[in-house]
Parts: sequence; C-alpha cells; structure tokens
Amino acid sequence: MTAGTSTTARAVNAFTQRFGRMPDLVASSPGRVNLIGEHTDYNGGDVLPMAIAQRTYVAATTSSSGKSRAISLSAGAEGIFDASAPLKTGDWWDYVAGVLWAFTKRGIAVPQCDFAIVSDVPMGAGLGSSGALGVAVATAINALVDAPLDARGIAEVANEGERGFVGVSSGIMDQFASAFGREGHAILVHCDTREVEYVPFSDHVLIMDTGVRRELRFGGYNVRQRECNTALAWMRAAGVPASSLAMAPADVFKRVPFGEPLGSRARHVIEEQARVTEAVVALRKTGHLPGALLKASHESLRDLYECSCPELDFVVSAIAEYPGVNGARLTGAGWGGCAIAVSEDLASLETASSAVAQRYTKQFGLRCEMWLSKASSGIQVETV
Repeated sequence: MTAGTSTTARAVNAFTQRFGRMPDLVASSPGRVNLIGEHTDYNGGDVLPMAIAQRTYVAATTSSSGKSRAISLSAGAEGIFDASAPLKTGDWWDYVAGVLWAFTKRGIAVPQCDFAIVSDVPMGAGLGSSGALGVAVATAINALVDAPLDARGIAEVANEGERGFVGVSSGIMDQFASAFGREGHAILVHCDTREVEYVPFSDHVLIMDTGVRRELRFGGYNVRQRECNTALAWMRAAGVPASSLAMAPADVFKRVPFGEPLGSRARHVIEEQARVTEAVVALRKTGHLPGALLKASHESLRDLYECSCPELDFVVSAIAEYPGVNGARLTGAGWGGCAIAVSEDLASLETASSAVAQRYTKQFGLRCEMWLSKASSGIQVETV
C-alpha cells in the first residue's frame, strides 16, 4: 500500500477484519465548509466552499458473494444490497447504494462490491459528511471498474445518488467541493452551469461544531426549497426575466408582490448571491475573506431565511468579539451543525476558540468541538 494516513490504515484494517481479504484500493474525499453562499446552490446561484482536512475513506473491492456489503466504523449496522438494483431502506447505506444506482442509471455496469468506511467528517454537523461519503464511494467505483468519469462526473454521480435514490433535495455544492478541492484555494461553483473556478484563499478557518444535530430529510431544508421554488414561479408569472431566483434583477421586489415568508426567502437568496460575487473580488485581490460579508450572511440566514438556532447565534457572536478574528457565520444548511470563523492569524483563532468553547458549555451545557483547517485537497485513490 502506498504511504497514507492512519485513517487509511484503519479503513484497510476494518475491511480485512470483516471480509477476510485485502481491499483493492482506498478512495477518500474531504468534507467541506461553505465560506459564503448559503442556500444559493439549489436556487441557481454561486457558492464558495473549500475542502477541509477531515476526510471520508472507503476501502473497496469487487465481490463474488452475489450481494454488495457495506460496513462503517461509525454507523454500526452492516448494509447488504444488490448493486444492480438496490432497494431504498432508509438506513445509512442508502448513501452507498444510491451511488451504485446512479452509475447503473448512466449505463455504467457496476459489479457487486464490498466497502469498509471510516470517516473523521462529523455526521450531521453541516460539513458535507454525506457528500464526502458519496464522492468517496463514487471515486472507488470509478477506479474499480475503470470508468471514464472525471471529478465533475464523480460529483454528479454522487449528487444524483443522494437526490434520486436517498431522496435528499440537495444542491451540488457538497459533492463539487469534495471532488474539486485544492490546497490554498476556495472553489467558486456556478450552480446553474456547474462550472468551477479556483479562487486564492489563504486564511485560517476555525470550524465550530455546536453539537446540535438536524436531519435534512426531515428538517426545514426541503420546506425552504419549496418556498424558493414558489417565489421563482411568482417571479416568472410576473414576467421578470431571470434564469433562477439567485439571478433575479435588483428591482425584483418592486415588481413582484411576494408576500411573506416568500419575500424574505427570496431576499436572502438574491443578496447572498451578491455577497458571493463581492467575496470573490476581494479574494482575488488579497486572498482574504472580508469579515463584514460573513457577518451580513449570518444575519440574513438568521433573520430572513430563519435557519439558524440559538447555539449557532451564540458562537458566531462570541467568536467575533475576539481580536484578530475577521468574521464568523453559520455554515451548511443551518438549524444546528457548524459555524466558521476566519482569520489571517492562526494564534488569534486558537485563543478565541478555547475561550468560546468554555463560554458555550457554560451557556448551553453542550460541548463545542472545534477544528482548525485551511483549504485542502480533493479526491484521492490509494492502491493496496
């Protein structure tokens, strides 16, 4: 096996202990944080994520057992399904089976396979854990069957499995950020065209996990998506020319009587799109992300999109008080999960993180896990 991380070794060990043989390869992909551009992806706008250091590893090989099997060190139960015609179960391994389903839908034959999954991307924290899993599985399958998919194709297969099989109405950001990650760069994803640009990003990022968990399939995410679709339909009915809600003209609120809550949802999406554009301009000039944009984004998510929570609001407000911290906001869909803070100075984030973690526990009786990261690499395959 090529030199790898201890997590790679854990994935190989888990595989050999369960299946009694060595895997052919270990594929991995990172989680992500979205620097700015929240809830713009499924509204045809732009997002600006980066890949983080935390990754999901999938040890895999083809199987002659007649079924595909998947184990996860964190999820517990083992999944067993037919690679060529998997059935949705509602269990965690649907995210694995859904990728195989998406390959088959594209006309790429997939054999039965065995998978062992190890991840240090926290589940349900808003760090793209399901996206990282789907991309890692897609990368493994792509290598095992020598399929012709590039990073974009891998991301699209993973997204199609999550949307079409698992049933999460997610945008493409998580999978694209995971597949296209590059050290020292944020990833500007144009979600309407699926084009990708790299933007220099040199700040340190503190990831703050509130420990408040939410499930996208049963939370407010799908509700917000329906509200935005309705707002877009109203806009089009009023004759406003725009390809998507995020690309609506600045005078749309004078021309369309959205009412509430549709008006607030639309305003967040349209103004957030403008913040992404402004952030990219700043990064290309300086490599640093303006804190004022992060602050405005969080306030909009809290007040207009109503997807924050008291715990997120607390850590965002608290961390911003400390010298050297440029700005902070929630990241991911919201309703719990993580927030981020950015700074040019690593020491400032380290000092602030310790103090805020103590204050958070005193306030809510919960532990706030924190990680420091910089923009990291995307998909990788290690041969065993």
